[in-house]
Amino acid sequence: MRVDLNASGRDLHGLPRFQRANWQARRSLVLLVTLAVWLVLALLAGVFVRLFAADTVWTPLLYLLGASSLLLAGQLQWVWRIALWRERTLLGALPDASADPAAPDTSLSAYDRLLNRVVARSHRLVARLGVGALWMIVAGVLALWVLQASWTLNLQPAVVGQSAYVVAAFGLVLAFGLLVLERHLSHADPQEWPEANGLALQIRVVLACLVIAVICLFFAGAQSVWPLRLAVWSSLLPGLVAIELLLRAAFSMFNPQRATLEPQIIADSLLAGLLQWPPRPLGRLQDEVHERFGIDLRQIWAFGFMRRAFLPVLSLMLLIGWGLSGVTQIAMNGRGIYERFGRPVEVYPPGLHVGLPWPFGQVRAVENGGIHELATSGDSNTAADELASTDGPAPASANRLWDATHQSEKSQVIASRAGDQQSFQIVNMDLRFVYRIGLTDKAALAATYHSADIPALIRSTASRVLVHEFAGRTLDDLLGEGRNGLSADIGKAVQADLDQLDSGVELLATVVEAIHPPAGAADAYHAVQAAQISAQALISRERGKASEAMSQAQMQATDLTDSANAGHEETLGTARAAQLRFGAEEQAWRSAGQAFIDEQYFTQLALGMSHAHALILDHRLAGSQPPTLDLRSFAAPVDPVPPQAGTDRAAAGVAP
Repeated sequence: MRVDLNASGRDLHGLPRFQRANWQARRSLVLLVTLAVWLVLALLAGVFVRLFAADTVWTPLLYLLGASSLLLAGQLQWVWRIALWRERTLLGALPDASADPAAPDTSLSAYDRLLNRVVARSHRLVARLGVGALWMIVAGVLALWVLQASWTLNLQPAVVGQSAYVVAAFGLVLAFGLLVLERHLSHADPQEWPEANGLALQIRVVLACLVIAVICLFFAGAQSVWPLRLAVWSSLLPGLVAIELLLRAAFSMFNPQRATLEPQIIADSLLAGLLQWPPRPLGRLQDEVHERFGIDLRQIWAFGFMRRAFLPVLSLMLLIGWGLSGVTQIAMNGRGIYERFGRPVEVYPPGLHVGLPWPFGQVRAVENGGIHELATSGDSNTAADELASTDGPAPASANRLWDATHQSEKSQVIASRAGDQQSFQIVNMDLRFVYRIGLTDKAALAATYHSADIPALIRSTASRVLVHEFAGRTLDDLLGEGRNGLSADIGKAVQADLDQLDSGVELLATVVEAIHPPAGAADAYHAVQAAQISAQALISRERGKASEAMSQAQMQATDLTDSANAGHEETLGTARAAQLRFGAEEQAWRSAGQAFIDEQYFTQLALGMSHAHALILDHRLAGSQPPTLDLRSFAAPVDPVPPQAGTDRAAAGVAP
C-alpha cells in the first residue's frame, strides 16, 4: 500500500520498509556502482574485441551481457531512488509541496525570468513523470540498440584459445555470486523490501545470460557452429524483457507522481518471472492480475475450463498443424521437387500440392526461369552497385579503360610469337555468362542434386575452357577479328562441358565485356600499337608510290606499243595500196601500151605544173606547122610588158 504523507497520519517509523530504507539505499547504491564498473569494463573489452576479433563469439556474448546489465542497472537506479525517498521522508527532509512557489525576482531581466520559469516547469514535469521511469526508458533503449548491433548470423567459427576457459571460469564464479544474491532477494520479506522480488527477477535474466555465455565459451571452436548461433539467439531474452520494461515504464508515467506520494516501481518483469522450474506462465499472469487489479481469475469457471482443455486443444492444434505441413503452395515463378522419405519423386509446377507431412515429405524450392549473370572472376557476394544519378558521375562498373584494374576482370595467359620463337602474354578479360536452370524437370533435378554450387561449377568449367581456348590465340587475334567468334566458341565449349556433367544449367549468352593487356602494360601496349600503326602507314604509303610509278610505266609502255602498232599498220596499209596501184598500172600498161605511159606522163606533168607559171614549147615544132595549144584549161600567161597587137600573136603562131 502506497503512503500519502498528506492523507495518512500513520507513524512511518512503524513500517519496516521505512526502517530499512537507509540500508536498502546503501546496498542499492553499492550494487549500482559495481554494475557501472562492470559496464565500463565490458565497454573496454568490446572496443578491443571490435579491433582484434570482431567476427568471433566474443562479440555477441559481450553484447548479450552488456544489454542484460543495462536493464539491471535501470531497475537498480529505480530501487535506489525509492529507498532514498523513504529515507528522506523518514528524516522529514522532503520539500513542502503545498507551499507557494517563490515570487519572481523583479531585479532580473525578462529573458532571465523566462528561463527560470521554463527550468522550473521542466523540473516539475520531470518530477511528475518520474525520474526513475525516464532512466529506465533510457536503459531499455540502450539495451535494444546494443542487441541490434550484435544481431548477425554470418559469424564464422574460430579457435578462441585458452583465454576463453579462464573467462568462463571467472563467469562461473560471478554466476555463483549472482545466484546467492538472487536467492537472498527472493526470500526477502515484502514488508521490509517490496522491490526485492522484482530485482531478483532481473538478476535471473543476467544470470541466465551469464550461464549461456559460459556454455558458449566452453564449447566454442573452429568446428562448432552452434555456440555462435546460441549466443546470437540468446539475445532475444534480454530484448523481450527490455521491450516489456519499456512499456511498463512508459505506462507508469501516467500514474500520479507527487513529492508527498510514495513512488512505486513497476519494473517486475513477467517474462523474467518465467525463469523458474517448473514454469508457470498462467499462474504468474493470475498473480500479476490479482496483485495489480484485485481480480482473482481462479474464481472464474471459464478460465478453469480453459486450463483443463488447454492441453487437449493444444495437442489437436499441433496435430492439425503437423498435418498441414504436407500442404505446399508453389508460386507462379517457381517450382518444387517433392521428396518422399528423402527420395525425389516429382517436380511440382506452380500451384497448391498435398503430400506427406514433415519430415516424411518435404518440398525443395527450385527456380523456374530465373536469369542470372555470372562473372568468371570477382566476389559473387558483392552487393550490386547503387543506381547512379543522372547528373552525377558514372558508377565504377562503367569504367572500361585499360589503365585501371577492375574487380570483375581475370588474368589469362595467351600465345605469342616473337620473331621465330614461341612465347606467351598476359591479358585481362571480363567474361560474363548469362544462365538459368533448364525449364525441364530433368534439368531441375540435375541442378538440385548434381550441383552443390552452380556459380562455382560454371567458374571452374569456364576456367578450364579458357585455358584451352586461349592456348592458340594471340593478342592481335583477340583484339581484332577473332574477338567476334570468341564468345560463341567459349559459350559452346562451356555448355558442352556442363551438359556432360549433367548440371541442368542452360547458358543463354556469353558476353565478353572487355579484353585488353594488363593495366600496368597499357601505356607500353599503346606505344607498340602507335609504332605498328606508323609502320603500317609508311608501308602503305610506299606501296602506293610504287603502284603509282608502275601504273605510269605501264601507261607509257602501252602508249608506245599502241603507237608502234599504229605506225606498222599504217606503213603496211600504204605498201599494200602501192602494191595494188602498181598492179593496176602494170595491167593497164599491158593493155594500152605506150598510150597509158603517155597518159600517165601527162597526168604527172599536169599535177606537177598545176601551180607553175610557165610556157612550154616543144622542140619538135616546125616552121611550116605552127603548134596548136588548148588554152581552155590553163590561164593565159601574163607578160610584164604588154605586146603590140597583132605582132606577137603572129610571131607566136597562136590562133585567135
